[in-house]
Amino acid sequence: MEIYQKNIKDLQQTLQTSENGLSVAEATKRLAENGPNQLKEQPKKSSWRLFLDTFKDAMVVVLLIVAIIQMVMGAHVESLVIFAVLLLNSVVSVIQTKKAEGSLDALKKLSAPDAAVIRDQQEIQIPAKDLVVGDLVILEAGDYVPADGRLVEAGSLKVDEGMLTGESTPAEKDLAVLNGTLPVGDRDNMVFSGTIVTYGRGKFFVSATGSQTEIGQVANLLESTTESKTPLQRGLDRFSKKLSLAILALSILILVVQISRLFIGGAPTNLTEEVINAFMFAVAVAVAAIPEALQSIVTIVLSLGTKKMAKQHAIIRKLPAVETLGSTSIICTDKTGTLTQNKMTVVDFYLANGQSGEFSNEPKNWSFDEKRLIDISVLANDASIAEDGTKLGDPTEIALIDYSQKNNQAYREIQKKYPRLAELPFDSDRKLMSTLHEIDGQKIMVTKGGPDIVFQRASKILLDGKVVPFDQAAQKKMQAQNEAFSNRALRVLAFAYKEINQDELNFEAENDLILVGLLAMIDPPRKEVFAAVKEARAAGIKTVMITGDHKTTAVAIAKEIGIFTNGNQALTGSELDQLTDAELTDRLADITVYARVSPENKIRIIRAWQAQGHISAMTGDGVNDAPALKQADIGIAMGTGTDVAKDAAAMVLTDDNFASIISAVAVGRNVFDNIKKAVAYLFAGNLGAIIAIVFALIIGWDNPFTALQLLFINLVNDSLPAIALGTEKAEPDIMARNPRDPDKGIFTGKTLISVTYRGILIAAAVIFSQWFGNMTSPEIGVAMAFTTLIFSRTLQTFPARSNTETAIQAGFFSNKIVLIAVLVSGLLFGLTLLPGVREIFAIPADFSLGNIGLALSLALLAVFLMEITKVFLNKRPQKNYQAAKNQQ
Repeated sequence: MEIYQKNIKDLQQTLQTSENGLSVAEATKRLAENGPNQLKEQPKKSSWRLFLDTFKDAMVVVLLIVAIIQMVMGAHVESLVIFAVLLLNSVVSVIQTKKAEGSLDALKKLSAPDAAVIRDQQEIQIPAKDLVVGDLVILEAGDYVPADGRLVEAGSLKVDEGMLTGESTPAEKDLAVLNGTLPVGDRDNMVFSGTIVTYGRGKFFVSATGSQTEIGQVANLLESTTESKTPLQRGLDRFSKKLSLAILALSILILVVQISRLFIGGAPTNLTEEVINAFMFAVAVAVAAIPEALQSIVTIVLSLGTKKMAKQHAIIRKLPAVETLGSTSIICTDKTGTLTQNKMTVVDFYLANGQSGEFSNEPKNWSFDEKRLIDISVLANDASIAEDGTKLGDPTEIALIDYSQKNNQAYREIQKKYPRLAELPFDSDRKLMSTLHEIDGQKIMVTKGGPDIVFQRASKILLDGKVVPFDQAAQKKMQAQNEAFSNRALRVLAFAYKEINQDELNFEAENDLILVGLLAMIDPPRKEVFAAVKEARAAGIKTVMITGDHKTTAVAIAKEIGIFTNGNQALTGSELDQLTDAELTDRLADITVYARVSPENKIRIIRAWQAQGHISAMTGDGVNDAPALKQADIGIAMGTGTDVAKDAAAMVLTDDNFASIISAVAVGRNVFDNIKKAVAYLFAGNLGAIIAIVFALIIGWDNPFTALQLLFINLVNDSLPAIALGTEKAEPDIMARNPRDPDKGIFTGKTLISVTYRGILIAAAVIFSQWFGNMTSPEIGVAMAFTTLIFSRTLQTFPARSNTETAIQAGFFSNKIVLIAVLVSGLLFGLTLLPGVREIFAIPADFSLGNIGLALSLALLAVFLMEITKVFLNKRPQKNYQAAKNQQ
């Protein structure tokens, strides 16, 4: 039997305590046995271990092998360059990982520093970490609850449990024994560690401390939840392994072929030198094939994406999340504050004469009934608005004074005109609040409360300025309207008054009331959410609501904004617990609303979608959301949320707005497109170099490139254009596509064809260039090949901007960063021709301007063929696309 299901006597037996709490001796004994009231933390990986883990990548391993071989062979400069690149990438990776650690640290900050307890029948203050099960703790308004426990006293007690339940309004507490299995949000006779007392006072027996509390279980989930790799990371990992194996196989094959040639016709006299040359040739192939700067370029392009997303109110904490958003197919979103305004708002009213709807804020003559309804809502109210605009008080009461202000009834003037003379504060037993005022020379008590309670206490009703009996017909009419409001998931309050002849109020006075009417309120949807949900659906993204609120309220909001439609289902956390994994899988696609969920429920929902191959985003703001935020492919925390949620998330929304997620998805898709363009640019150039090297081997020419030349191109010359491609604007149809398949490789379809074609053209230009140079000397041939490769790879930046459009069609000057990058790359090549530098890059003194002009001409011809092919291959599809666009 759960703690909330037991009566106080059984509870004391279970906790081995008494109505006066524990003795100091017993508490000390329990503290020694069970440990302090603190969250436990699993040991984290050391920075050194994280650093070593970065070298597990297949491409990194191949580069290490290449660098070691070069070091042994005497090519110290080349090997040191590769070691420096690997070291820089590893350090950046460790820094990013360390930044992500902090969820549990933030969770610990929510612990109360001290607690008021009764020990040896005396009230004392102790550090909260010294609390033990069975302690009797005293709570006052403003206190952090220091542990989980069962209430034994509750005087108008309200506790803000939003971080655990997601609810925007404080939970009203009472002492009644509860039956059945209930989620945290419905355990009204309990309090939970880390929550805040907003009103009233109480006492409770501690039933759980440390890791056994609800917040402790969230911490355990955080520790046990592992973050999955992003689609881009998985794609690059797969590609790296395949590429690394291919490079090793090709290098070994080239080495074997070269060494075999040495022994054809007898061993050469300079065998050692020839073997070393064969090794260096094979190493050159590896250097040419591996894009050494790939990791850094991807990181920089992702960083550029973070700046774009920041303009969409999305702050990226973990770089890979930029691209992950673009692959997202499921968005599991919280309701309160994300889909809704997180502000209770009066949306309807009802008077005895049948009048309803929102009051108009146009100047008008208010009827007595309308004026009395607003006056009562403002007078029986403890909320206020500070001079700086800060709203203070219960969200429901704030909604009432907002409503008064909206209808040109200044609440301060009403309260000043009719000052409060006495009051009966709200409590959870009566579910009423009453205040006494002098109105028009008569002492009048005004009352607000739950409709069912006020209906029972009322004997009359205000009808068009006259007080008439609250007969059965009138009762039936008001109850029907209350039910109609409730069916719309509106929170309803009833308002009444009574003329009295006394200066003090007592509970007996709250009978024989005159009912005035009803006000209905809700946390309304954000206006921009309607279009955002529709846009998400058009982009192939399914939106699922996961909330701690009640099912009725959740479904009503979901229907209104288009998440819940015909054929969809809604489940509570308890109903979800009763489903097997197989049953959940069968129904998953139809369930669009989950209500009253636990942290475990949220993780289960996310994992169910991930098991079906979907990339899932999860939004949240509370401590209870943190484990699911970490489990999701991309966790999205609210800017107004807890530090725990922010630390567990990959992205933070500064405006808490669902519409900003959809805007960020568009940026994420554009970022992936641009990364793909940058990677394709790098590999097209590398493919061209490999083909040229293999061709030279087959023909028997000298290696067309030195290792240092290839490193210069890969690390310096190619980096700027690749980064510039990361700034390309989004394609027009970017949000009309379905999310990309995360299991598909980076090079598929047109991208693979484009890379291969561009690589072949670059290779052809280089091969012809080396052939022409060889007619003068092998040294000129190498210089020609190097120069042509640089020009070809740099100028292919323009074809790389799009697989379907030429640079002219895309707007030649639309991306000025590309133009600058190409220009700077040309200047960098010019540096290699300077005296003292050209020798390092194996460029002989007789390498002339004519040679450079021919190399540039060959590169321009290759680029022209790349672009002109697009015009013919994509002519018909472009027309069809434009026709379809015009029809839309």
